[in-house]
Amino acid sequence: MDLSDFIHFLEVQKLFSRQERVLLAVSGGIDSTVMAHLFYKAKLQFFIAHCNFGLRGEESDEDLEFVKTMSIYFNVPFFSEKFDTSGFAAQNGISTQMAARDLRYTWFEKIRRENKFDYIATAHHLDDQVETFLINLIRGTGIAGLHGIPVKNGKVIRPLMFAFRRDIEQYAAKNKLSYRTDQSNNEIKYLRNKIRHEIVPLMCGINPEFTNVLTESIRRIGDFEQIGNDVLDKWCKEILKPDGQDYFIDIKQLLSVTPIESYAWRLLSPFGFNETQIINILDCLDKQYRTIFLSADYQLVKERKRLVIRWLTPKIPDQTRIIDSFVEKKMISKPLKLVFSRIKDPKKFTIPVSGNIASLDFSKLQFPLLLRKWRHGDSFYPLGMKKRKKLSDFFIDQKFSLRDKEQTWLVCSGNDIIWIVGHRIDHRFRVTSATREILCIVTGDR
Repeated sequence: MDLSDFIHFLEVQKLFSRQERVLLAVSGGIDSTVMAHLFYKAKLQFFIAHCNFGLRGEESDEDLEFVKTMSIYFNVPFFSEKFDTSGFAAQNGISTQMAARDLRYTWFEKIRRENKFDYIATAHHLDDQVETFLINLIRGTGIAGLHGIPVKNGKVIRPLMFAFRRDIEQYAAKNKLSYRTDQSNNEIKYLRNKIRHEIVPLMCGINPEFTNVLTESIRRIGDFEQIGNDVLDKWCKEILKPDGQDYFIDIKQLLSVTPIESYAWRLLSPFGFNETQIINILDCLDKQYRTIFLSADYQLVKERKRLVIRWLTPKIPDQTRIIDSFVEKKMISKPLKLVFSRIKDPKKFTIPVSGNIASLDFSKLQFPLLLRKWRHGDSFYPLGMKKRKKLSDFFIDQKFSLRDKEQTWLVCSGNDIIWIVGHRIDHRFRVTSATREILCIVTGDR
């Protein structure tokens, strides 16, 4: 592995551009140290963040100093935070490993938002993918647990997912890199370490190419999962008929697919129905009597020829007038919190890179502005696109669940959607060099 392999992977995967800024999660171990060195040699815009979980006493503090020194050498800003990981785990009734994961990703995202970084990079590599696959296989999982660690998941990227641990070790040796060693990685009381030090070597003893062939198999599973998801999503869109606040499913149409259990799971699990409930629902499809099933938020009624799904929680009105006129600043708290600011000097305003903030050309807006829920047939021009797109297709692309769609609000100007709150503005209302005034809208959960 060398620098050219790294750059080639970034380009093929289109992880980010050279203009975008990336926050690196650096523990000081060999994987994250090599990742930071590659970013440095590639002359990319990066920053370093380090979590001190306080689990290894002085060694944890020494890790912090090591990474801090690294950031000084690379001449990049450094962020660090110390956590009471054990206390957090005990308070939430979770394992120390799960607590550390929750704490670090929450903190990384906080730093990313506050500093308007584009991505968070972690140093996962192909051996991590093999180990994760085997962990999920041992514990039991569906296809989603076998598709491996995604190279890109929202704002989290994994730029070393082209390399095995042996490649990383060779790179570190070749470039004479110092790094920290966490001795707990050798303790086989943890399942991942047991797989790493015992099971994978055993498999490689049977087939020296085990990690290579398994990595290729994981890739193929991921490809077929995507194909299957596309087919199932299209089918769900066809069979699930919305009518106001209800959804209808034709029983005859549902009974026509095979394997019906897999189709039904894709169709009904977003409403909160579990595997046992779905099996019971399928068992009564050919019965003549009326049956009711309840999830946490939905009621499913099995009628003679159809299933009817209703949301149990009363819905608030789907349209609210929010601004009749506008002076300087305004805030609303219901049905959700939004803060509106009128920016009269665009040259002094930096457009935030966040779905939770909308920056709009004030002169193109028509008052009053309306806040409403989405309706079937709605469409808009997503930022960066010059073609109209149906919201239903946008939701599919963004992998919105049914609950996500139910909770989505739109800010509208006249008949035009100008912002899918928390997600995307309309391209036609974007700020340009010709903009003289800006309307900035910020969601209350920012």
